Amino acid sequence: MTELFAAPSDQNRRLRVVAASLAESLPDALTETGRAVARANAFAGDAGQVVLLPDGSGADALLGLGNAADPFAFGDAAKTLPEGDWALEGDLGEIDPTMAMIAFGAGAYQFTRYKTAKRPPARLAAIAGGDAAEAERVVRSIWLARDLVNTPAGDMDPAALQQAVESVADEFGAKIRATVGEDLLAENYGMIHAVGRAAQCPPRLIELEWGDEAHPRLAIVGKGITFDSGGLDIKPAAGMRLMKKDMGGAANALALARLIMDAKLPVSLHVLIAAAENAISGNAFRPGDILTSRLGLTVEIENTDAEGRLVLGDALARAAEDEPDLILDFATLTGAARVALGPELAPFYTEDDALAQQLSEGGASVVDPVWRMPLWEGYDKQIDGSISDLKNMGDGGFAGSITAALFLRRFTLGRRWCHFDIFAWNPKDRPGRPTGGEMLGSRAAWEALKALYGH
Repeated sequence: MTELFAAPSDQNRRLRVVAASLAESLPDALTETGRAVARANAFAGDAGQVVLLPDGSGADALLGLGNAADPFAFGDAAKTLPEGDWALEGDLGEIDPTMAMIAFGAGAYQFTRYKTAKRPPARLAAIAGGDAAEAERVVRSIWLARDLVNTPAGDMDPAALQQAVESVADEFGAKIRATVGEDLLAENYGMIHAVGRAAQCPPRLIELEWGDEAHPRLAIVGKGITFDSGGLDIKPAAGMRLMKKDMGGAANALALARLIMDAKLPVSLHVLIAAAENAISGNAFRPGDILTSRLGLTVEIENTDAEGRLVLGDALARAAEDEPDLILDFATLTGAARVALGPELAPFYTEDDALAQQLSEGGASVVDPVWRMPLWEGYDKQIDGSISDLKNMGDGGFAGSITAALFLRRFTLGRRWCHFDIFAWNPKDRPGRPTGGEMLGSRAAWEALKALYGH
């Protein structure tokens, strides 16, 4: 991977930012030639609008900021500007310089595993007043999450996901342990094993440990369903097309862990990724089967396509055993969450009001919006089983995201906990957020963790 941001230099090309409210007069720094070219190109200072200027114009390009103080005005600049190194000039107004760098770097992302990029993106020099180190770690984590989600299931099975975790662990000196295949049964991870046992690549629980044990224990759990056929309750073709992204929770968990380790946040970090492919074979788990979880609770299977909560239940139980200060989990869990909030807004569930406020405020500050959803007690009895302790779906299909969260809560042993039901995918291009895999909700979580643990 190349360096994300250019070093300041007299050789950098000059990018002049202009708010829409000032576009009519244009900056005094421009020559009359520069103003004429800007007017000829109908430059109005709209967010993300770029106009290239000839030599001797007082700048090499103009970038519109709009009037909304949105850092993602920089989101398309890396691919709109000619390649090379650029230095920012002009007044950012209320846009945070670190966020401007993050948006620029997020927009520079290219998924090149299977197709060569047409050209390298432009690079931006560090902006005065910004935290270039923070911008770089966030952008690298965004790129990591996107790469993992964008990789097809044929190249991102549970073993490949383990290799990705090992690569991040090696970068930061973390320890790795994986419980694989039949060993899951020996260690009482009956739900992870059942979900993944029909696939050619065996299921596994991947654990990463990092940090000083004297620091607060932080557990991050990710759903790593590398492909979801729906199991015997098979999905239709249209519902299966994007199921390579069903490990998006694991991708976000690992990306968040990368941020924590890169910034040396003072926590004792425990990452748990439940990795499995929900496949179909003669030994696939069935509707009506009863599984025994790590916690000892028995679970009746109403639908094999509600498998994510099963693997998460075992992983959450393992995380809770070490009495962490906080458990966060990330999962592409329910279609109900998408119906409720769409693909851009991440729902989360927690009973901790202070944490909820920190998440909401943090998400707003870094343009990673999240929305608190209710753990509505009135629906909790829906997941009680008749011949088992639990069943893996609520009644009638109503409140599907809520009942899934209530199911997960049963495995947290009363620890402080927050669940994110994310999409992890951009269905259409937006500035800095191209179509494909996305780091969603976990940047908001990073802001909350910095507030909680004093970074």
